[in-house]
Amino acid sequence: MSATEAVPAGAPARRSVPALRFGATLTGIGLLLFGFPWWTLFVTGTRWPAAVVAVGTVLSLGTLLAFLALMVAGHGRRHLDGAARIGDTILGVVGILFAWAILGNVLGVGLAIGGVTDPARSRIVAAAVAVVSLALAVWGYVEAMRVPRVRRVDVTIPRLGAGLDGVTVVLLTDTHYGPIDRARWSTRVVDAVNALDADIVCHTGDIADGTVEQRRAQAAPLGEVRAKLARAYVTGNHEYFSQAQGWLDYMRELGWEALHNGHVVVERGGAGLVVAGVDDRTAAASGLRGHHADHAAALAGADPLLPVLLLAHQPKQVDGAVAYGVDLQISGHTHGGQIWPFHYLVRLDQPVVQGLSRHGERTQLYTSRGTGFWGPPLRIFAPSEITLLTLRAA
Repeated sequence: MSATEAVPAGAPARRSVPALRFGATLTGIGLLLFGFPWWTLFVTGTRWPAAVVAVGTVLSLGTLLAFLALMVAGHGRRHLDGAARIGDTILGVVGILFAWAILGNVLGVGLAIGGVTDPARSRIVAAAVAVVSLALAVWGYVEAMRVPRVRRVDVTIPRLGAGLDGVTVVLLTDTHYGPIDRARWSTRVVDAVNALDADIVCHTGDIADGTVEQRRAQAAPLGEVRAKLARAYVTGNHEYFSQAQGWLDYMRELGWEALHNGHVVVERGGAGLVVAGVDDRTAAASGLRGHHADHAAALAGADPLLPVLLLAHQPKQVDGAVAYGVDLQISGHTHGGQIWPFHYLVRLDQPVVQGLSRHGERTQLYTSRGTGFWGPPLRIFAPSEITLLTLRAA
């Protein structure tokens, strides 16, 4: 074999480096997430009978190995939805156990100060962690799978003309149609949106995890959304994992304005509002030609005297909104943390986790907790929402 012939043979090894890195990271996270609850429930000072410790250890180790295999099968090259459903659920439940095991050990310190000794102290902690985690997992699943509640927020836009005073904007975001078939849920969400009789309906991205062909049945009900003035959509970061241009094209097929760094102007009573949208901030790194967040292009040709409603998936894109004098940016991405207490991690990456905030002299930002969920079908102390924004003139 010549030297030139040997080059392609090395390519698979080079391509395997990211896979190995992913596997090592996943294994490390798994050992931490599974190991600490195992230690809290079965080791510490509980002094359970050897048989109990053995069963707990086998169960923990077996679940960890199953989790690793399921995550690779579900989110690796094969993209098996069944494996992803189970693996994601295990991740969520173990995440709850991990967080409450930490709190349980804090409780253990308090009990120790109060004079409670082992094994009673450690057994109280173990029982509390197990019961609370189970209850939260059941409740979190119900919260995740229900049709979101409507969250009503008034936003004063000083530059808004009198004719548009009281205009209503419904915000959907982070529907994340994925391995769990939620076509019926999607229809019920659309029914809830249509009951609001909104002037403008927006979807700020992360519409699905998968391609249009994979998630068409779940996304199709969005074609039935009604709005008096406009329906607008922008991409989120997850579209750039699964054919973003395909989702832009599909939303156009459904009759939505796919705002790929563009805008439309809506009018009522002699007043106008620019509804603009930019690509997600990760678009430029996707390698997809012509995709990147471009505020200048989105607002090109717009009347600078008109107020601007900007759709941008991530709250941290608000810096661009401030620079271009946007009046209100609406975003999602954070899920409100989705599973408490992980909102603290979200806050490290984003300026806002949820709700209405002000940035600079003119710009306001509304961040939704999201309409659906990503990964684990759980929502704990971070309820999903369908947002009804009512815009008020000064």
